[in-house]
Amino acid sequence: MGSGLRIASMSAESLLYRPAGNLRPSCFALVMATGVVSMAAHDQQVYFISIPLYWFNQLAYLFLWILTLLRLLLFGEDFLADFVSHQKGPSFFTIVAASGVLGGQILLIGNSVAWAFILWVVTFLLWCCLTYTIFTALVIKDHKPSIEKGIDGSWLLPIVATQAVAVLSGLLVPYSGVYREAFVLTGLAMWLFGGMLYIWTITLIFYRYTFFHFSPGDLTPPYWINMGAVAITTLGGTVLIRDSGDSFFINSILPFLKGFTFFFWATATWWIPMLIILSLWRHAYRKVAMAYDPLFWGAVFPLGMYAVSTHRLAQFDGLSVMVTISRIFLYLAIAAWASTFLGMFYALLFSRRPLSIGKSDGAT
Repeated sequence: MGSGLRIASMSAESLLYRPAGNLRPSCFALVMATGVVSMAAHDQQVYFISIPLYWFNQLAYLFLWILTLLRLLLFGEDFLADFVSHQKGPSFFTIVAASGVLGGQILLIGNSVAWAFILWVVTFLLWCCLTYTIFTALVIKDHKPSIEKGIDGSWLLPIVATQAVAVLSGLLVPYSGVYREAFVLTGLAMWLFGGMLYIWTITLIFYRYTFFHFSPGDLTPPYWINMGAVAITTLGGTVLIRDSGDSFFINSILPFLKGFTFFFWATATWWIPMLIILSLWRHAYRKVAMAYDPLFWGAVFPLGMYAVSTHRLAQFDGLSVMVTISRIFLYLAIAAWASTFLGMFYALLFSRRPLSIGKSDGAT
């Protein structure tokens, strides 16, 4: 009896305690990546991919919330240290983005308006809380790193989170009744602010790219969010145009919306060859191994988001080539998701290191 209780206790510790202690702030990137690949497959009627990922994502979201709350309760000091860190603090915005992506997934695939509204509230409140606590903490802290050490691709996650609020707000406009204009205004304001925040942040990242030493270790997968942040901004623009098109205010600025939506898509497209070249430099030229790292979920999300945003944009511009592009990136996103998931599964089963869902040695 006693040995059985000890085994059960050890199993519970292995299942929850250790993963909670090793959890990274960026762990919800798994939900972001899974949700957007599922929606990309659903848009292009690849239902045998979209439906299983839909159910898997809900379980992953719940499990990661349990681990996050356990980490807050049991490892509060480490949690707080990450929260006010220039390198790790912005990664907490994956919680916001994941909530928004899951809300869109539940609305578009699960047809559950009520749960989508609930997740909109969660997403919006989390965005407000994290935006004004994390950035305040980073501004007022006494000791700050240099831009070379303190900024990387994870700093674009606040933009992704902001645009997740904009996208879900736009998707809910047709169901919002008397609050329709409020959702239109929220979606538009978030979309515009997210676009401006991208311009501010990418300027600093590009400055860090070009004027400071850049080693293979600096090129972690979250740099793909350079593209993903403008891809989700493109999606936000298409949602505003489609689902808010009968709003008088939206109609009055429709040329502006369409122009800037294509502007953001073009920016996302420009990043893709650049990121491929840098990845080849890192892995082929500098011989960095392609071992599994939880940060790879931060590279899967941009691929899926580019597929979704390109497919939605193609519905407005009538360019058949964009439909082909979106199809190609859907296959790339599915392949990236599958390989990253298999890498995670293998690492969890066979790694001798402590069990971990989102821990790695890399920054952020």
